[in-house]
Amino acid sequence: MNTDQDNELLNQLRQSDEKAFETIFNTYYGSLCLFASQFLGDDAKAEETVQDLFVNLWNKRARLEIHRSLKSYLFHAVKNHCLNWIQHTKVRDKHAERVKERFMREVNESDYFLEVGLSDKIAEAIESLPEKRRQIFKLSREQGLKYQEIADQLGLSVKTVETHMGLALKQLRERLRDYKDYFIGLVIFKNS
Repeated sequence: MNTDQDNELLNQLRQSDEKAFETIFNTYYGSLCLFASQFLGDDAKAEETVQDLFVNLWNKRARLEIHRSLKSYLFHAVKNHCLNWIQHTKVRDKHAERVKERFMREVNESDYFLEVGLSDKIAEAIESLPEKRRQIFKLSREQGLKYQEIADQLGLSVKTVETHMGLALKQLRERLRDYKDYFIGLVIFKNS
């Protein structure tokens, strides 16, 4: 689409011409989504970003001041929206990490064990697991390995690791069922 056509569509859009809006949408939507996806690495978020742009374009149609080509304006607006979203995500993630760190500093492990000897009962329950199951459970929960890493380390399939973890968690829940009200999920059953 050339600049004259863009300018004509823009003038029609300012006068609430739905056909002009539809033409702009159909002309630029796909390429704007691809452009946004390159920034965000997420096709769904890219589409949401472009849809938001078009909603705003329609809502502000009467007072639109575009001093360059429509195409340039649209791509620039998408770029800005993507960069703002990335920045917002970084700030949100950083804040969440700070909250998590503060929580972990303020809460010491003994706060989780509201009943004397619970940590010993947890250790006993883990030790009661069959050897391979116990080994897989400890690699997952104590060393933080992912199932694929455990499978590679032990020469097992990921499905076998998943099965052993499921059985281990079931057995531990059963052995510790009397303590289910005491936040042990934060200690033993995290990531399950």
